Amino acid sequence: MAQEPYPPHQYDQHRPQVAQRRRIGRTALEVSALSLGTAPLGGLYRDLTDTEAQATIDAAWEAGVRFFDTAPHYGHTKAEHRLGAALRRYPRGEYVLSTKVGRRFVPRTHRYDGSEGWQNPLPFEAIYDYTREGILRSFEDSQQRLGIVDIDILLVHDIGRLTHGERNAHYWRQLTAGGGFRALDELRASGAVKAIGLGVNEREAVLEAMREFQIDCALLAGRYTLLEQGPLDDLLPACAERGVSILLGGAFNSGILARGLAGERKFNYGDAPPEVVERVARLEAVCRAHDAPLAAAALQFPYAHPAVATVLTGARSAAELRENVASFETTLPPGLWRALRDEGLVDARAPLP
Repeated sequence: MAQEPYPPHQYDQHRPQVAQRRRIGRTALEVSALSLGTAPLGGLYRDLTDTEAQATIDAAWEAGVRFFDTAPHYGHTKAEHRLGAALRRYPRGEYVLSTKVGRRFVPRTHRYDGSEGWQNPLPFEAIYDYTREGILRSFEDSQQRLGIVDIDILLVHDIGRLTHGERNAHYWRQLTAGGGFRALDELRASGAVKAIGLGVNEREAVLEAMREFQIDCALLAGRYTLLEQGPLDDLLPACAERGVSILLGGAFNSGILARGLAGERKFNYGDAPPEVVERVARLEAVCRAHDAPLAAAALQFPYAHPAVATVLTGARSAAELRENVASFETTLPPGLWRALRDEGLVDARAPLP
């Protein structure tokens, strides 16, 4: 009999919905249904104080969140410092932690122009480095910034044409011929990390990586949402075949699904194009007809797919965190999902909550 790609999901009535667990691929790691991404804690678009960052993480913990994702890139190492300082107050065996490799940070020699969206980042700048030595060095640097040796999941950050353009082939060779994948395999085999994968915005990069190497998971930002369901064509079936879990980021597509057309209309880190605005208007109309908050539908939809182990949300305050938790736990009418499917807004192949 063929092995099931994902273990059956057991509902624990003693845990809140956000704290329900799913396993990462075929590893022993289990992550909470809702998790915290820390780009906002690095000062994305607007900085916050260390106290506000601590309060956000504390609110996540109180709500039952037990998976926390970060990266050196966030605030040019600021998010790792803040997350580590907060998490060191909690029992290490009770949460799962991930960070990323692919950029090494060195003291800044060029003036920061603000183009990456960080407000008041720390005085470091990135050197892209996907080689074996670069990945091992980045991993050790993250351990020191976090003040935590045991990092559970290590993800290759932003490999792909969207980030690197014509230089992507060069960096891809660093992962393959340059030993980047070998470094990840060594860390996994030694037990230094429990799972490895990618953290990207492009499903094509995950498919390419799976052809080269056995990953356990991929943090995919913004590609499987109420607005976009392209991964149903190729990536999600491939993940099921190989037992690879998706850590689903960007469920709000950079914000437009959080506040709808009344908000800032951000999509894919920029201003939403007209066709996205039109589709969101249709989504809002269906949600309004069923008295269902758009944000709640946006957070709950991707988690219905068995390949999605967790839904990562960002928050820059305890209030935002609690708002996301409430959206994830709001009971939505079953008729909402049928209506979204009938309107052609949800792919007929997509599992529904």
